[in-house]
Amino acid sequence: MKNKKTILNLLFLLLVFALTLYYVFHGEDMGALAAYLKQADVRYWIAGTVLVVIFILSESVIIYYMMRSVGQPVILTHCFLYSFVGFFFSAITPSATGGQPAQLYFMKKDRLSISISTLILMVVTITYKAVLVVMGLAVVIFRPPVIMRYLNPVIGWCYLGVALNVFCVAFMMILVFHPTLAENILVSLIKVFCRITHSKKEKRWIQRISGAMEKYRSVADYLRKNKRVIVNVLLITFVQRIIWFFITYLVYLSFSLQGVDPVTITTLQGMISVSVDMLPLPGGMGMSETLFLAIFRPICGKDFVLPVMVVSRGISYYTQLIISAIMTGAAYLTIGGAGRKDG
Repeated sequence: MKNKKTILNLLFLLLVFALTLYYVFHGEDMGALAAYLKQADVRYWIAGTVLVVIFILSESVIIYYMMRSVGQPVILTHCFLYSFVGFFFSAITPSATGGQPAQLYFMKKDRLSISISTLILMVVTITYKAVLVVMGLAVVIFRPPVIMRYLNPVIGWCYLGVALNVFCVAFMMILVFHPTLAENILVSLIKVFCRITHSKKEKRWIQRISGAMEKYRSVADYLRKNKRVIVNVLLITFVQRIIWFFITYLVYLSFSLQGVDPVTITTLQGMISVSVDMLPLPGGMGMSETLFLAIFRPICGKDFVLPVMVVSRGISYYTQLIISAIMTGAAYLTIGGAGRKDG
């Protein structure tokens, strides 16, 4: 069943990828694009690729740090692999839903506590999205003119992205700090759904919810007892996100473009991530390219916006996908293989 789901996710990824390629390159002068790419300074691209690896490994540091804070005997190099696995499966599944289950698989192979591993990964998710929420809210509330000037053509998508992320983080916080309220809401929804559909699975689903709520209570206890750890994780996560958004500025420089400061370009790239993060598309594919072309056309100019987008997305998403895929294979050969031999 899991293999079937993985195959369907990969087929969906390939379909979205093909449609994205058609949308981006249809009617474009590929010769001109190749000429612009040849004249770029690839040293900036190499630096961007290094930042991709640092971005991924930053999550490893967070996992290692939190695991150690609760006394789990985790290995740092294995944390590196957990992160690569997480980013790979997040990149190929809609709304990045496949990352954490895949990470838990390898954590289980390492004989780490599943309940604690789930707790840690939930905290990672909450802080990861919380940084996006803070950034998105800061932009839409304070509306800095230099940023809004470029966001205006796609401001509706920005508002939608901020709203969806705020809802997601708020819902997760309710689950964490008010599990009883959350449980009552979910149970009520299940009862209504089962009555409408005449489903006989009501008791089974309610039991699953009750079990899941225990995990959220554990997260709440962790957050209350480890406030300093959470603050440090938020700071690391903020730096991690900025590192990823900054890749676009490096690509901008690689084409000898100038006139727009790094803070503006990094913030605009951040708003693209805010806008597409909750959409049911693997890696925000398709929509990320659409928003990039709309936002960065005035910055890069008509001739350079496509080359900058191709390289920026190529490094931040597709290079990340390839590196993560290779390291996921390494994880199966090391952690997965060791688990089978021992078990």
